[in-house]
Amino acid sequence: MTAETIAGISTDRLAAYAAREARRYAQGRPKSADARSRDAEAWLDGVPMHWMRDWPMPHLPVIAHAEGARITDIDGFGIDDFCLGDTGSMFGHSPKPVAKAIRRQARHGLTTMLPSHDALEAGRLLTERFGHYRWQIATTATDANRFAIRVARAVTGRPKILVFNGCYHGTVDDTMVELRDGATVARPGLVGQVQDLTRGAVCVEFNDLAAVEAALKTGEVAAILTEPVMTNSCMVLPEAGFHDGLRQLTRYYGALLMMDETHTLSSGLGGYARVHSLSPDVFVAGKCVAGGMPTAIWGLTEDLAARFAAYNATRPPGHSGMGTTLSANPMQFACLRATLGEVMTAKAYARMEQGAARLSHGLKKAIDRHHLDWHVVRVGARVEFTCAPGPLKNGAEAARAHHPAVEAALHVALLNRGSLIAPFHNMMLVSPATKKAQIDRLIASFDEILTDLCPKD
Repeated sequence: MTAETIAGISTDRLAAYAAREARRYAQGRPKSADARSRDAEAWLDGVPMHWMRDWPMPHLPVIAHAEGARITDIDGFGIDDFCLGDTGSMFGHSPKPVAKAIRRQARHGLTTMLPSHDALEAGRLLTERFGHYRWQIATTATDANRFAIRVARAVTGRPKILVFNGCYHGTVDDTMVELRDGATVARPGLVGQVQDLTRGAVCVEFNDLAAVEAALKTGEVAAILTEPVMTNSCMVLPEAGFHDGLRQLTRYYGALLMMDETHTLSSGLGGYARVHSLSPDVFVAGKCVAGGMPTAIWGLTEDLAARFAAYNATRPPGHSGMGTTLSANPMQFACLRATLGEVMTAKAYARMEQGAARLSHGLKKAIDRHHLDWHVVRVGARVEFTCAPGPLKNGAEAARAHHPAVEAALHVALLNRGSLIAPFHNMMLVSPATKKAQIDRLIASFDEILTDLCPKD
């Protein structure tokens, strides 16, 4: 009888290995365990933010310090950080220009509801980095996407947003749909959902231009909202001609094209759209644009900004459903200016891409050496290994490529060996502060883990 396997690994061996690594982790971090047991009950479900429960460790480490590409927990473990706040600290923890800007601005006020000198300079730098858009500031990319969706509906008079199956654009209700048996439905995990989300959204598969056109032909779609590369599932790359097709179809059918580059800013200076000469109507990014300070940006092309101005001229004054009081505060602008001007540079990206290429190559060699039918994907500074064959074409394939038990064991085992990767999928980022030795340690640990999981007969 053939032993059962998951992603080419014996289930019995995987279970034993995962249990052993979990014990090793728990035994090595008594201070974090004690702190969690004493203080966690104050928080709903034991954590200050629910997604912290997505980490696969027996208990969370309590972090004492984060700097560059290194974090240290209260048990004294130094950890090479390839998660980097799930992109929030893509350029490293507390870049010196950002830390300096925070100290300086803290002496001059935190929030005023009025622009600062840094705001004026940040606007110029945004255009220099990302292109000629008319910009707005938000606190999160979720907010930025939500506000941009309102603009799209306002100027087109259409109700629906087209998103791709398996996408994630923050906690925006309009995008919390999936494709099931060819129909758009609300995601089953949504909390407290009472409205019919299909009235405002339609979902199709990534890389399927025929399905996109069929949806646009209805005349109901105000905009397509997409990442240039699907990153919030197992990473899915666009096929040749896909982005050109989206641009042509949206123009033909009178819909807008919105690109959420919150994760794909890893692609290079100016993001994926600028690197690949794409021309969205709306550009959205968050997380790392202000060096880790909660900040997001969204911009409209000049033509779209003029259309929105014409709409606004006929709108009665009052609550617009856009904007939050703490957004566009002086601290955000100080950090945004420092990041755009001194941290997010061509030199930084060159170093990041060189390191990411080294990481990608090393992971591929380890996978090949152990004869696993897995694959590695890289987009600029972002690298992922997927425990399934590739490349993947769409969200449905990406969902099937997930193997939570395998991934959880790998994540804990890597952390036990000093490397942290993102909890949501097998994402790794290389920052300008990441050293070759850190990359090589991760590769060596990955190879060691696979050697234990895939012994030679």
